[in-house]
Amino acid sequence: MAKYKVIDVEGIGPVFAAKLNAVGIMNTIQLLAACATKASRKKLAEESGIDAKRILEFGNMVDLFRINGVGGLYAELLEASGVDTVVELSTRKPDNLVKKMEEINAAKKLVRRTPTLKMVEKWVAEAKQLPRVMEY
Repeated sequence: MAKYKVIDVEGIGPVFAAKLNAVGIMNTIQLLAACATKASRKKLAEESGIDAKRILEFGNMVDLFRINGVGGLYAELLEASGVDTVVELSTRKPDNLVKKMEEINAAKKLVRRTPTLKMVEKWVAEAKQLPRVMEY
């Protein structure tokens, strides 16, 4: 998994990044570890003052970063297309998902270029193979 600063994650922004940084969460690897279990998410919510629901959303977003080729913008496009977890991605039909992402991107203009069918096929295959990190 590539390591990004938490400020670079779509939806976090400077206010949430400052709260995460204040409790020692500086990058996406640390954020994923801190969001992996219900107990750890609850602890992070209490320490940071960020709502537990939002902590879960951040965890799901950075969990998608473990998929090769999925970074902030593609993770946001996946989420807008109804895929907010690695588990969810593993169940999708690539051709249907590509069509949905093209529709969403046409409306919301989230990325310059939507992923190709070949890319999405690789993402789905990888999601099926990845060990689960997030507990629900």
